[in-house]
Amino acid sequence: MPVRDVKNWLESHPDIESVFACVCDLNGTLRGKRVPVDQADKVIEGGIRMPLSVVSVDIWGEDIENSALVFETGDSDGLCEFTGRDLLPITWTDRPSAMAMLWMRKEDGTPFNSDPRRALNAVVERYAERGLTPVVATELEFYLCDPSGDQPRAPHSPVTGKRLDSDGVLSLDELQHFDAFLNDVYEACADQGIPADAAISENGAGQFEINLLHVNDPLKAADDAVLFKRLVRGVARKHGFAATFMAKPYGARAGSGFHVHFSLLDEAGNNVFDNGGEEGSAVMLNAVAGLLATMQENSLTFAPHENSYRRLMPGAHAPTGVAWGYENRTAAIRIPGGNHKARRIEHRVAGADANPYLVLTSILGGALLGIEQDMQPAAPITGDAYRQKLTHLPLDWASAIEAFGEGRHVQDIFSAQLQTLLVECKAQELQRFARHVTDFEYHSYLEIV
Repeated sequence: MPVRDVKNWLESHPDIESVFACVCDLNGTLRGKRVPVDQADKVIEGGIRMPLSVVSVDIWGEDIENSALVFETGDSDGLCEFTGRDLLPITWTDRPSAMAMLWMRKEDGTPFNSDPRRALNAVVERYAERGLTPVVATELEFYLCDPSGDQPRAPHSPVTGKRLDSDGVLSLDELQHFDAFLNDVYEACADQGIPADAAISENGAGQFEINLLHVNDPLKAADDAVLFKRLVRGVARKHGFAATFMAKPYGARAGSGFHVHFSLLDEAGNNVFDNGGEEGSAVMLNAVAGLLATMQENSLTFAPHENSYRRLMPGAHAPTGVAWGYENRTAAIRIPGGNHKARRIEHRVAGADANPYLVLTSILGGALLGIEQDMQPAAPITGDAYRQKLTHLPLDWASAIEAFGEGRHVQDIFSAQLQTLLVECKAQELQRFARHVTDFEYHSYLEIV
């Protein structure tokens, strides 16, 4: 988007007074600066600088203690480069504004590959070297909540005024009761160029899923997911709700997942996963094997938070075993049925709380390793994966942090620095959680043990 086009865009949006210049950190949070609209050309031309360490702060926005990125470099600045995506209108606030998506370079001009968007780009470039283009679609689940009180509660229906008190999978009534909210979400998606598709009422009270259509640009697919989460939270506030992408906001209700579908096109536009039949091509099986081989050590990117592991508990109807199958939603890796021309892989492990850039980097990077090394998968499972004895994913946060830090394939996908920064970030968060005693612990133990 050249500066001239930016000026034309702003002239067509005269009510916009400020621009938010944003990068995405390792937790998937957008961080940056607000600048007056008359400085928009500075943002587009790369005139914004931020500390490189901004991508590695913890979930509370605090620096990682003793991080080499902060102290050995003097917390040096990086260059914030415009990604090229159009300015994005923010229409759900009291005063309209715009957002510019940026990513980081080091002072010498080389890409800063600990920026999660840069990490994904590095994997995409490796596919391009092989003449392959990933085609990606995502499915994001979230809950609408009553924002009053310290803990989330199911919202009241805008139509009946009654609080939702039962799970309504695929409920048309629930969709229609929240029609005004959903209409505004779709309108905001259209304004930001996000290809929103079908919406459904999911398993939990107040839970929804909106699918984003396939795009042949994984960076755009990840951008879309990050932007979608932000706009859903904003539109929800406009309607008097809160929206949460926590993996498991309610202990007794369904968790929220982030499912990823992908296929690969060759230079002629052919789907290389398609062999004309139901079983998929040898390349697809290589990709499946790579995903299985890297799934345990990359679990931290799929389940990055303390709350994530409430969703991945056995019996919670989220994948906990390393396995794949045809048309089997209990498996971590599912090969959907249907027309062989659309043969693809569905990865079902990530929670909605995960960073889309890191999720897609893990998935596409793992699949590429399988292709490069001609890996072969174990036999596909049949039946209920939850009841079978399978190699399991890390079942707690500490184990996932350790697995990512020691994983033998991690540096085949991510830079060594990103690996270190993510481990340090998550270890710092884990320590802080460990220092907090919950009300339930007091209730259970205080005067009993």
